[in-house]
Amino acid sequence: MHQRKSEFGRPSGTDGSDFSYRMVVDSRYQKVAKKKKILSSIIGIQVIFQLVGLSYILLSVSKGESPDALAISSALVSLISLIIGELGRRRSRVNLLRIYMVGSSVAMILSMFGVIGSKLTLEVTTFFFFFFFFF
Repeated sequence: MHQRKSEFGRPSGTDGSDFSYRMVVDSRYQKVAKKKKILSSIIGIQVIFQLVGLSYILLSVSKGESPDALAISSALVSLISLIIGELGRRRSRVNLLRIYMVGSSVAMILSMFGVIGSKLTLEVTTFFFFFFFFF
């Protein structure tokens, strides 16, 4: 079938009476697609924060300190919630997305308490700045 262009008029093979049989995407499906795209970008941002948390753990280990239990637990909870969130986003499962929401909130709170209470706050912030500046 030819593409529709104003200079060609109606495409060949139709008289225009088939308009009622054509597929139209319902607005609710368009909204779901937009929200999935937004959720995908939120998960991507959370992956970046996860990298910052892992850099904190690596910096503390490289300085010869034992890794903070709060930072490790935050990293594990965040990793698990990211996996659950991605599964929920791909399969459109509301229950998985709720678990992701709670898990990621807990992970972010644990991460904030870990960074605020540490001596490496300036170094982690510097790493975060350079990561965004160069990439």
